Amino acid sequence: MAVLEEVTLLASLVKWTALAAGVGGLVGVSTTAFLWVLERTLRLVATAPAPLLLLPVGFFLASALVRWLAPEAQGHGTEKVIEAVHRRAGRIATVVAPVKLVATVLTLGAGGSVGKEGPCAQIGAALASTVATLLHLRPRDRRRIVICGISAGFATVFGTPIAGAVFGIEVLFLGSIVYDVLYPSFVAGIVGYQVSSRLGVRYFHDTLYDVPRVSEGIFLKTLLAGIVFGLVALLLIEALRRVHALVDRLPGPAPVKALGGGGVLAALGWLASGRYFGLGLDTIEASIRGAWVPPLAFAWKILFTAISLGVGGSGGIITPIFFVGATAGSTFGHLLGFDRGTFAAIGMVAMLAAAANTPLSASIMALEMFGVDVGPVAAIACIVSFVMVGHRSVYPSQVLAAAKTPSVRIRAGREVAAPGVVEVRPRGPRRLRARWRARRLALRRADGREERQ
Repeated sequence: MAVLEEVTLLASLVKWTALAAGVGGLVGVSTTAFLWVLERTLRLVATAPAPLLLLPVGFFLASALVRWLAPEAQGHGTEKVIEAVHRRAGRIATVVAPVKLVATVLTLGAGGSVGKEGPCAQIGAALASTVATLLHLRPRDRRRIVICGISAGFATVFGTPIAGAVFGIEVLFLGSIVYDVLYPSFVAGIVGYQVSSRLGVRYFHDTLYDVPRVSEGIFLKTLLAGIVFGLVALLLIEALRRVHALVDRLPGPAPVKALGGGGVLAALGWLASGRYFGLGLDTIEASIRGAWVPPLAFAWKILFTAISLGVGGSGGIITPIFFVGATAGSTFGHLLGFDRGTFAAIGMVAMLAAAANTPLSASIMALEMFGVDVGPVAAIACIVSFVMVGHRSVYPSQVLAAAKTPSVRIRAGREVAAPGVVEVRPRGPRRLRARWRARRLALRRADGREERQ
């Protein structure tokens, strides 16, 4: 039996090495193609005489394309892949890949405040699902190979293969990791990163040198920072939810709503600043390098992102999360008397940990992007922010697996956006009073039974 078990494990290892490497290679190529098209489009748009006028037109075209050709491509990509994994065993239509690519390029080219990782994850997952169909894989294996697409998409966009691999198996559930996809996710993430790097994709990695040593004071300030980042993440999640609900209540077809939303964004950009349009990579990199950013830049970015995704724009959410975290960290770090750049980097990963409920991949990402010295401080901020945001997520299809504290009762197996999935347990005197009332009620019922007998 031992020999049979080892042979079976070896065969499984060979099988998933081949499948995951194939998916990683596909995602590496597709991510490179997407980023190449996006870069050329942004260069072309930069020469336009009236760029603000492109916003309504771009949003209208992106919404119409998604509505008529591939409704699955709506939203910020990774969310739809999570939904497909949980509800359809990872089955995603092949048409999603080209539609998502074009719709995201239209949205970002027009100036929409969205990210680029969601499209890469969704395109990669759609290609992985197509491979599963061609190979006639079982539903369980299709689900695993689609998760590999998520990991490879994250790894190839941000240049963080280990964080990308962990993200794919951590983001599906709140409070649980899908260990049976651990090895394939690592293979897909590493292969995807290597392919995209060889094809010319360049990544922003900046080792931090002004990192404070962990002491009692640093620990307390980092703890406070984690609390702040968790509350900012909560603000982002609620803004996304409320704007989406508001747009759903408005009359008219989706493309017309997108047209109006693009007009609103154009007006806001004219009043505020153009720095909140698009990816905002210049602002993110400037924050991490210690440059000054407006104190309320994170709030403006939340508003621009909520409108962009709420009205029907197509794109990811993680790049805006990085913008919000980096600018909030810069402001908060300055208030605490720390280096702006260091706290911008910490805020960037802590926001990811909180908004996506992925503290492990966010902590690993800090090591891959900014060096090992920032690890202890970043991990503290990531975990605290993850706890503070509560049982909420920018991915409504995440499934609850474990509560973040014994004081909260959850309905495990339900999606985080489902109503009534969280109940706060009374603690201290309030909990004692609740127990006392329950005990008195039980005694009365027992007395009543005795009298009837």
